[in-house]
Amino acid sequence: MMRPRLRDLAVIVMAALGAAALLASPAGVWLRGPSLDLTYPLRHLLFGPQAAQQLSHAVVIAIDEATYRTPPFSETPQAAWPPILAPVLNAIAAEAAVVGFDVVYPTTLDAFQRGFERDFLIAMRNAARADRLLLGKVQHSELPILPHASQQVAVGGGRNIRALNVFEDPDGIIRRVPLEFTTADGGRETGLAAELAQRRAGAVLNRDARGRYTLGSRRIATDAGGNILVGFNTGAGDVPSYSLADLQACAAAGNTGYFRQHFAGRVVLVGTVLDVEDRRLTSKRLVTAADGANPPPPCILPRPQPSPHVRDSIPGVFIHAAAINNLLDGAELKEWPVAGLFTAALLVALASGLAVFYLPLLPGIAAALGGGLLLPFMAALLLRHGNAMPWLNIAVALLLVVGATIAYRFMVADRDKRLIARLFSLYLPAAMVERMVASGRLPGLGGEEREVTILFSDIAGFTSIAESCTPAELVQALNGYFSTMTAIIEGHGGFVDKYIGDAIVAVFGAPLNDPKHAAHALRAALHMRDALRRDPERFAVKGRVLNTRIGLNTGRALIGNIGSPRRFNYTAMGDAVNLAARLEGANKQYGTTILASEMTMLAAGGTILARPIDSVQVVGRSGAVKIYEPLARRGRADARQNEILTAYAAAFDAVAAGDAAAAKAVLQSLPDDAAAQLWRQRLDRDPGAGVTPRALTEK
Repeated sequence: MMRPRLRDLAVIVMAALGAAALLASPAGVWLRGPSLDLTYPLRHLLFGPQAAQQLSHAVVIAIDEATYRTPPFSETPQAAWPPILAPVLNAIAAEAAVVGFDVVYPTTLDAFQRGFERDFLIAMRNAARADRLLLGKVQHSELPILPHASQQVAVGGGRNIRALNVFEDPDGIIRRVPLEFTTADGGRETGLAAELAQRRAGAVLNRDARGRYTLGSRRIATDAGGNILVGFNTGAGDVPSYSLADLQACAAAGNTGYFRQHFAGRVVLVGTVLDVEDRRLTSKRLVTAADGANPPPPCILPRPQPSPHVRDSIPGVFIHAAAINNLLDGAELKEWPVAGLFTAALLVALASGLAVFYLPLLPGIAAALGGGLLLPFMAALLLRHGNAMPWLNIAVALLLVVGATIAYRFMVADRDKRLIARLFSLYLPAAMVERMVASGRLPGLGGEEREVTILFSDIAGFTSIAESCTPAELVQALNGYFSTMTAIIEGHGGFVDKYIGDAIVAVFGAPLNDPKHAAHALRAALHMRDALRRDPERFAVKGRVLNTRIGLNTGRALIGNIGSPRRFNYTAMGDAVNLAARLEGANKQYGTTILASEMTMLAAGGTILARPIDSVQVVGRSGAVKIYEPLARRGRADARQNEILTAYAAAFDAVAAGDAAAAKAVLQSLPDDAAAQLWRQRLDRDPGAGVTPRALTEK
């Protein structure tokens, strides 16, 4: 983790302040609507529908496809429907708290047949006198589209006529319903939904001098224009919808009980529910269901089939129904004020910027983006409780600050650190350089004792090779050799401690802990051997192929920064290092390429196939050390290596059993194997060879 610097902290704070101010300003308003739209489906997925049908204050009488297909409606043009509607209106108005028409009939057939609409007008008059009827009007231009004059007279004039208009947001989506409209004379008049709600509640909608609205004693959440942000339910059929054709048949049958059961005390809206007419895009456009889904039980006619079309728009009458339910339940959505949005965006952006800057880059980005992914889930939880969280604004602020912080970190803050890392990586292990750069401190003296595996390698016959080359040729050859061997060592998790002439000393298991350091060191040794064998010409010097000898040992060593305060090395010291060097030299005696101690083979856990070579007494050690030649990774030995392993195992079994003749016979089958022939010669001289450890004094 980086150490805090005032300059860096100031840059991150300024970036967060700028992003939060931008996204909370009018420039970020366009993200509020999509934030809400995207939250609805997530809320529906996490919490399901928010209200059942029986809890809806508003119900809809649908002039639907079934109505147009059912007599007497199917046999009559719509302008001639009023006489058919009269008994339905009487039956509904007798039970409902109030009835509102979301359709406007600006014409009449009375001019052609006097008294044609008499029954319908009487039904309107009776309902209006009881304050149970509102007609709709639509303001399309300077003059509104009004119901026919006879209907206006029947309902008592403008007192019972209200505007149906709702307004789209700039992106064309309806999310708000106005509570009031300004009239031609400069006065104010409630909209249809607000008027129906206040009549149902028996309370008055008031607006104070500061533009705040109340319904009775309850404060209504509105925007600056006096609009409510509609909170939609997302269950199929959340607002009960009744086919007008079925209700006409029900009224004709005199089934008043059905009307009492389904409409008593409710707000009834009459409107069109068709596939193509009067459909609007709303903030619930991502979770709408087919029209007519989950309908209430019918009265007379068969239950109509839901529309086969699932669309992102809904009939406009359901927008008014949702607004009425909001006003009566106090469920209109509460928008975040600018100050609240600014504060939330600032805190989230600041936390993200700090994470990206002070943590390692990839974990920091993951932490910031992970926090951002929580935002829609928080928004869904808040929406469940009537709070519209503009999470996209906060998310964009987060992304802006994350991007700015990454750019600043790469171009300014990390530039010096990258230079330091590149320089020190030439001398120190990568893991140690990373810790040093992250801490902002140079390494100091000190070490620790831990178990590691030491790899010691040397080029066979290097002295004679060096004598045959010019210094430039020798340096070029060594650099190519060291580059390949170092890449192999580091690729297996080790680090090069030092180069000593043509020798390489490598450590596995430090500075980062590696429980499999022995296996990784053995794999690296095999890889080094095979790299030289696969491409001998690449590593040839003056026509002489380079061959390496490798010794490996596992044990506890002192590892750390050793030296003086002015100059030190990160190195390993101890008997484990000395034994690895001695085993490297012992390859000359046994004709092998790689020798590993028994401690290394045991620590590798059987992942490497090896043959036992000898049991040796190392100078300075009290006990004998068994040594092995690793041949291949388990499951990857070739035919020759399998032959050697089989023969050697049989020979050693014979030696252990005291049958030197059988052992020599087996070893004789490997005439080109130096280690096997060395053992055969020793058995010729001494049939009991192998029982007493040999002294290992080679350096």
